[in-house]
Amino acid sequence: MKKTPVKKIWLLAAVLGLAPTVGLAQTMDDLLNDGRNPDNVLTQSMGYKRHNYSPLNRINKGNVKRLVPVWNISLQNEMGEMAAPVVHNGVMYAINGRWTYAIDVETGRQIWRTPVQIEPGMTRQTNAFNRGAPVIYNGKLFRVTADNYLVALDMKTGRVVWTQKYADWKEGYYSTGAPIIANGVLISGMSGGEYTTRGFLDGWDPETGTKLWRRYTIPAPGEPGSDTWPANSDAWKFGGGPTWRSGSYDPELDLVYWGTGNAEPYDPRPRQGLDSLYTSSVLAIRPKTGEIVCHYQYTPNDVYDVDATDEHVLADLTINGQMRKVMIQSNKNGFMYVLDRTNCKLIAAHPYTRVNWASSIDLASGRPQLSGVYKDFLAGDEVSIFPSRGSNAVPLAFNPNKGLVYAAPWDVPRIQKLAPPRPQILGEGSTGVIARNPEIKPGEVVGYFIAFDPLTGQRKWQQPLADLASSAGMLVTGGGLVFTGKLTGEVVALDEDTGNTLWQFKTGSSVNANPITFTHKGQQYVSVASGLGGQLAGRIAGPKVPRGGSMWTFALMPEQ
Repeated sequence: MKKTPVKKIWLLAAVLGLAPTVGLAQTMDDLLNDGRNPDNVLTQSMGYKRHNYSPLNRINKGNVKRLVPVWNISLQNEMGEMAAPVVHNGVMYAINGRWTYAIDVETGRQIWRTPVQIEPGMTRQTNAFNRGAPVIYNGKLFRVTADNYLVALDMKTGRVVWTQKYADWKEGYYSTGAPIIANGVLISGMSGGEYTTRGFLDGWDPETGTKLWRRYTIPAPGEPGSDTWPANSDAWKFGGGPTWRSGSYDPELDLVYWGTGNAEPYDPRPRQGLDSLYTSSVLAIRPKTGEIVCHYQYTPNDVYDVDATDEHVLADLTINGQMRKVMIQSNKNGFMYVLDRTNCKLIAAHPYTRVNWASSIDLASGRPQLSGVYKDFLAGDEVSIFPSRGSNAVPLAFNPNKGLVYAAPWDVPRIQKLAPPRPQILGEGSTGVIARNPEIKPGEVVGYFIAFDPLTGQRKWQQPLADLASSAGMLVTGGGLVFTGKLTGEVVALDEDTGNTLWQFKTGSSVNANPITFTHKGQQYVSVASGLGGQLAGRIAGPKVPRGGSMWTFALMPEQ
């Protein structure tokens, strides 16, 4: 076992309230079969396919009005709750920017908690948060910290087993996303697409913390894809391509699918207007080596900050009479894509919210058909780009029985213009643009809850959201319900067939996280974290919604 670095020795402290029955080993097979034992939720999105689907139906359309909170626990955090919990053997594990928690699922009692302490001087000390979910494997819990440490904790005690630092925050790197375990390898990413960073993924030995490989998302000169960066230029060294969300995994193909973020800077001139691989792309990689098997670039020469980092849903769909292995992504650029996951080739692409930067995606070339927005932007005009984001960095849900996606798109523009040129300095922000928020009139529709057919582009239903769009993930269940949340704090259950709200409960802060559902002693529960956080959600909802993190768990009230 590697020695713990001195700078992280603080993590060895503060294991509080130990319980003797917490945590047993989880194997790779257990993780691959997540969902077969309804008592456990072992992975983000309730499975490596990222469906956010559960067949559980004890809570359903007919009785959801009897859903009531059974416990709530403070998570002692005001920086935002955007991570879903996981559940194993009656214990829930939750993470945020300040703590890692183990909680008794029956009572909500804290079993242990271990603190996170950011390095002194780190610029995100007051805005550290986590997306995704904790990762559990072979008796350990894995997570990242904002200051770029990968941490392994003992699930029984919360004791830190090892830590590894993989990037320096002084160079513009920070971390928010969830690692994954694939074929026995722990894979983690990084953030920093608005700074002078070069994106990467790392592969680790989960037992020892030994680094096995690093895969940069920006090729160095001479590597495949380097011809999409200017020759005789250092632009590739600061090119962006962050990997700040999480990956999906197909064990049959032994491929991990991971999205990458925007090119840096947004101003295309330092990049000579080239495609800038592998930014705003999906990479299919071998988990043992980090080798890129195939890729698809959603937005070549991204000048709009339309990251492709949202998790990819893996599905098997019948297309033209043939069963195809596909992956689906609700891209930040406003199009929902269906790709062949065996070769990363485009199958379908349809707008799922208002889009004005491109008219369509050419199925033959896979490239967007640009509108005049790009030319106006290059000419120095201030442009309104729709959408500012397809959705606000939240997982969608997919019902494999219906072939429908459930999402929460935004319908607001990004307003930006070119900024005066400035040198790129390591560790400093360098978007190359001046941006401002649009003015939203009271009562204006700014987003939707939708059910969407990714193959045809048809909205089966939509429910408008006024004033504030949603920043919560989705969960669809065998009970015909879609669980999600609102920035104003409501957890809601929608009718899967109509989108009508069948139930809601007001928490103390925003719901920005992904709900999960599971059983315990034969009873079905729904859990979700509450707590306003994230830069955008905090900026637009901060004046209206109080902060403060908590975990809520709901069950059916007995019939009278």
